[in-house]
Amino acid sequence: MNARVAPGAGAFALMVLLCAVWGFQQVAMKIATAEISPIMQAALRSGLGAVLVFAWARWRGMVLFGRDGSLRPGLLAGLLFGLEFVFIFVGVERTTVSRMVVFLYTAPCFTVLGLHFFVPGERMVWRQWAGVMLAFAGLVLAFIDKASGGDVLGDFFGVLAALFWAATTVLIRATSLARVTATKVLLYQLVVSAAVMFPLSWLVGERGIAVLSAPTLWAMAYQIVIVAFASYLAWFWLLTRYLAGRLLVFSFLTPLFGVGFGMVLMFDQPSLHFILAAAMVVGGIVMVNMPSRK
Repeated sequence: MNARVAPGAGAFALMVLLCAVWGFQQVAMKIATAEISPIMQAALRSGLGAVLVFAWARWRGMVLFGRDGSLRPGLLAGLLFGLEFVFIFVGVERTTVSRMVVFLYTAPCFTVLGLHFFVPGERMVWRQWAGVMLAFAGLVLAFIDKASGGDVLGDFFGVLAALFWAATTVLIRATSLARVTATKVLLYQLVVSAAVMFPLSWLVGERGIAVLSAPTLWAMAYQIVIVAFASYLAWFWLLTRYLAGRLLVFSFLTPLFGVGFGMVLMFDQPSLHFILAAAMVVGGIVMVNMPSRK
């Protein structure tokens, strides 16, 4: 295996594009919720995304079904992934895009806390502790903001989604999933989450799918083809070639793109109070992901 190297201009440009793609994701969700109920929408995203990833893996000749001890943690990772997206989709129906993306992207801070306690060799340094405290202070400030619209329950669902996202990441790093291909890990998440969310949508009595308009079809195509398939594969490709720490620091761009898209396309009107809270969360993300100097 080739040693990972520092990313160059091309990798940086691709990372910025991925952050923009992920930042727009909540806008696509919001558009599609007008005609597809939220859990059903999440199930379709995972299910059809899994079909595309599986077809791509077979075309590449990847081995997906060997005995590697990953079944149990893989099933659990899929369940956690499914719960994350249940709360994202249900939450974004209740709150604004800008608020959801800021609450969701506290996940890197929850992740470093989890890695600190559950993964040997992932001890936090003082800068990461400071980043976590800054982000959590921003989280509290965002919660008490009443001038930016949104909904308390929708905001809370955003935080729950962040917790499940962080739990999934820690599980992958702490178990045998760390030793299997990223494509197989992604398939575990997509397949299991779809298997959970389709019946869950029926059990909670969702309306399902209404008459589909062109904006909804485009929004779903974006989530399935661009996000769940292409962007995740591009991200894993970057991780196989470049130092992860140098790439993760760019994650602060995603909430910035998300807030910007929410303001321009969904007419969100965040208050100065909320913008300050978002800036604190972004600052915390930068601090927890900034590569340490040797």
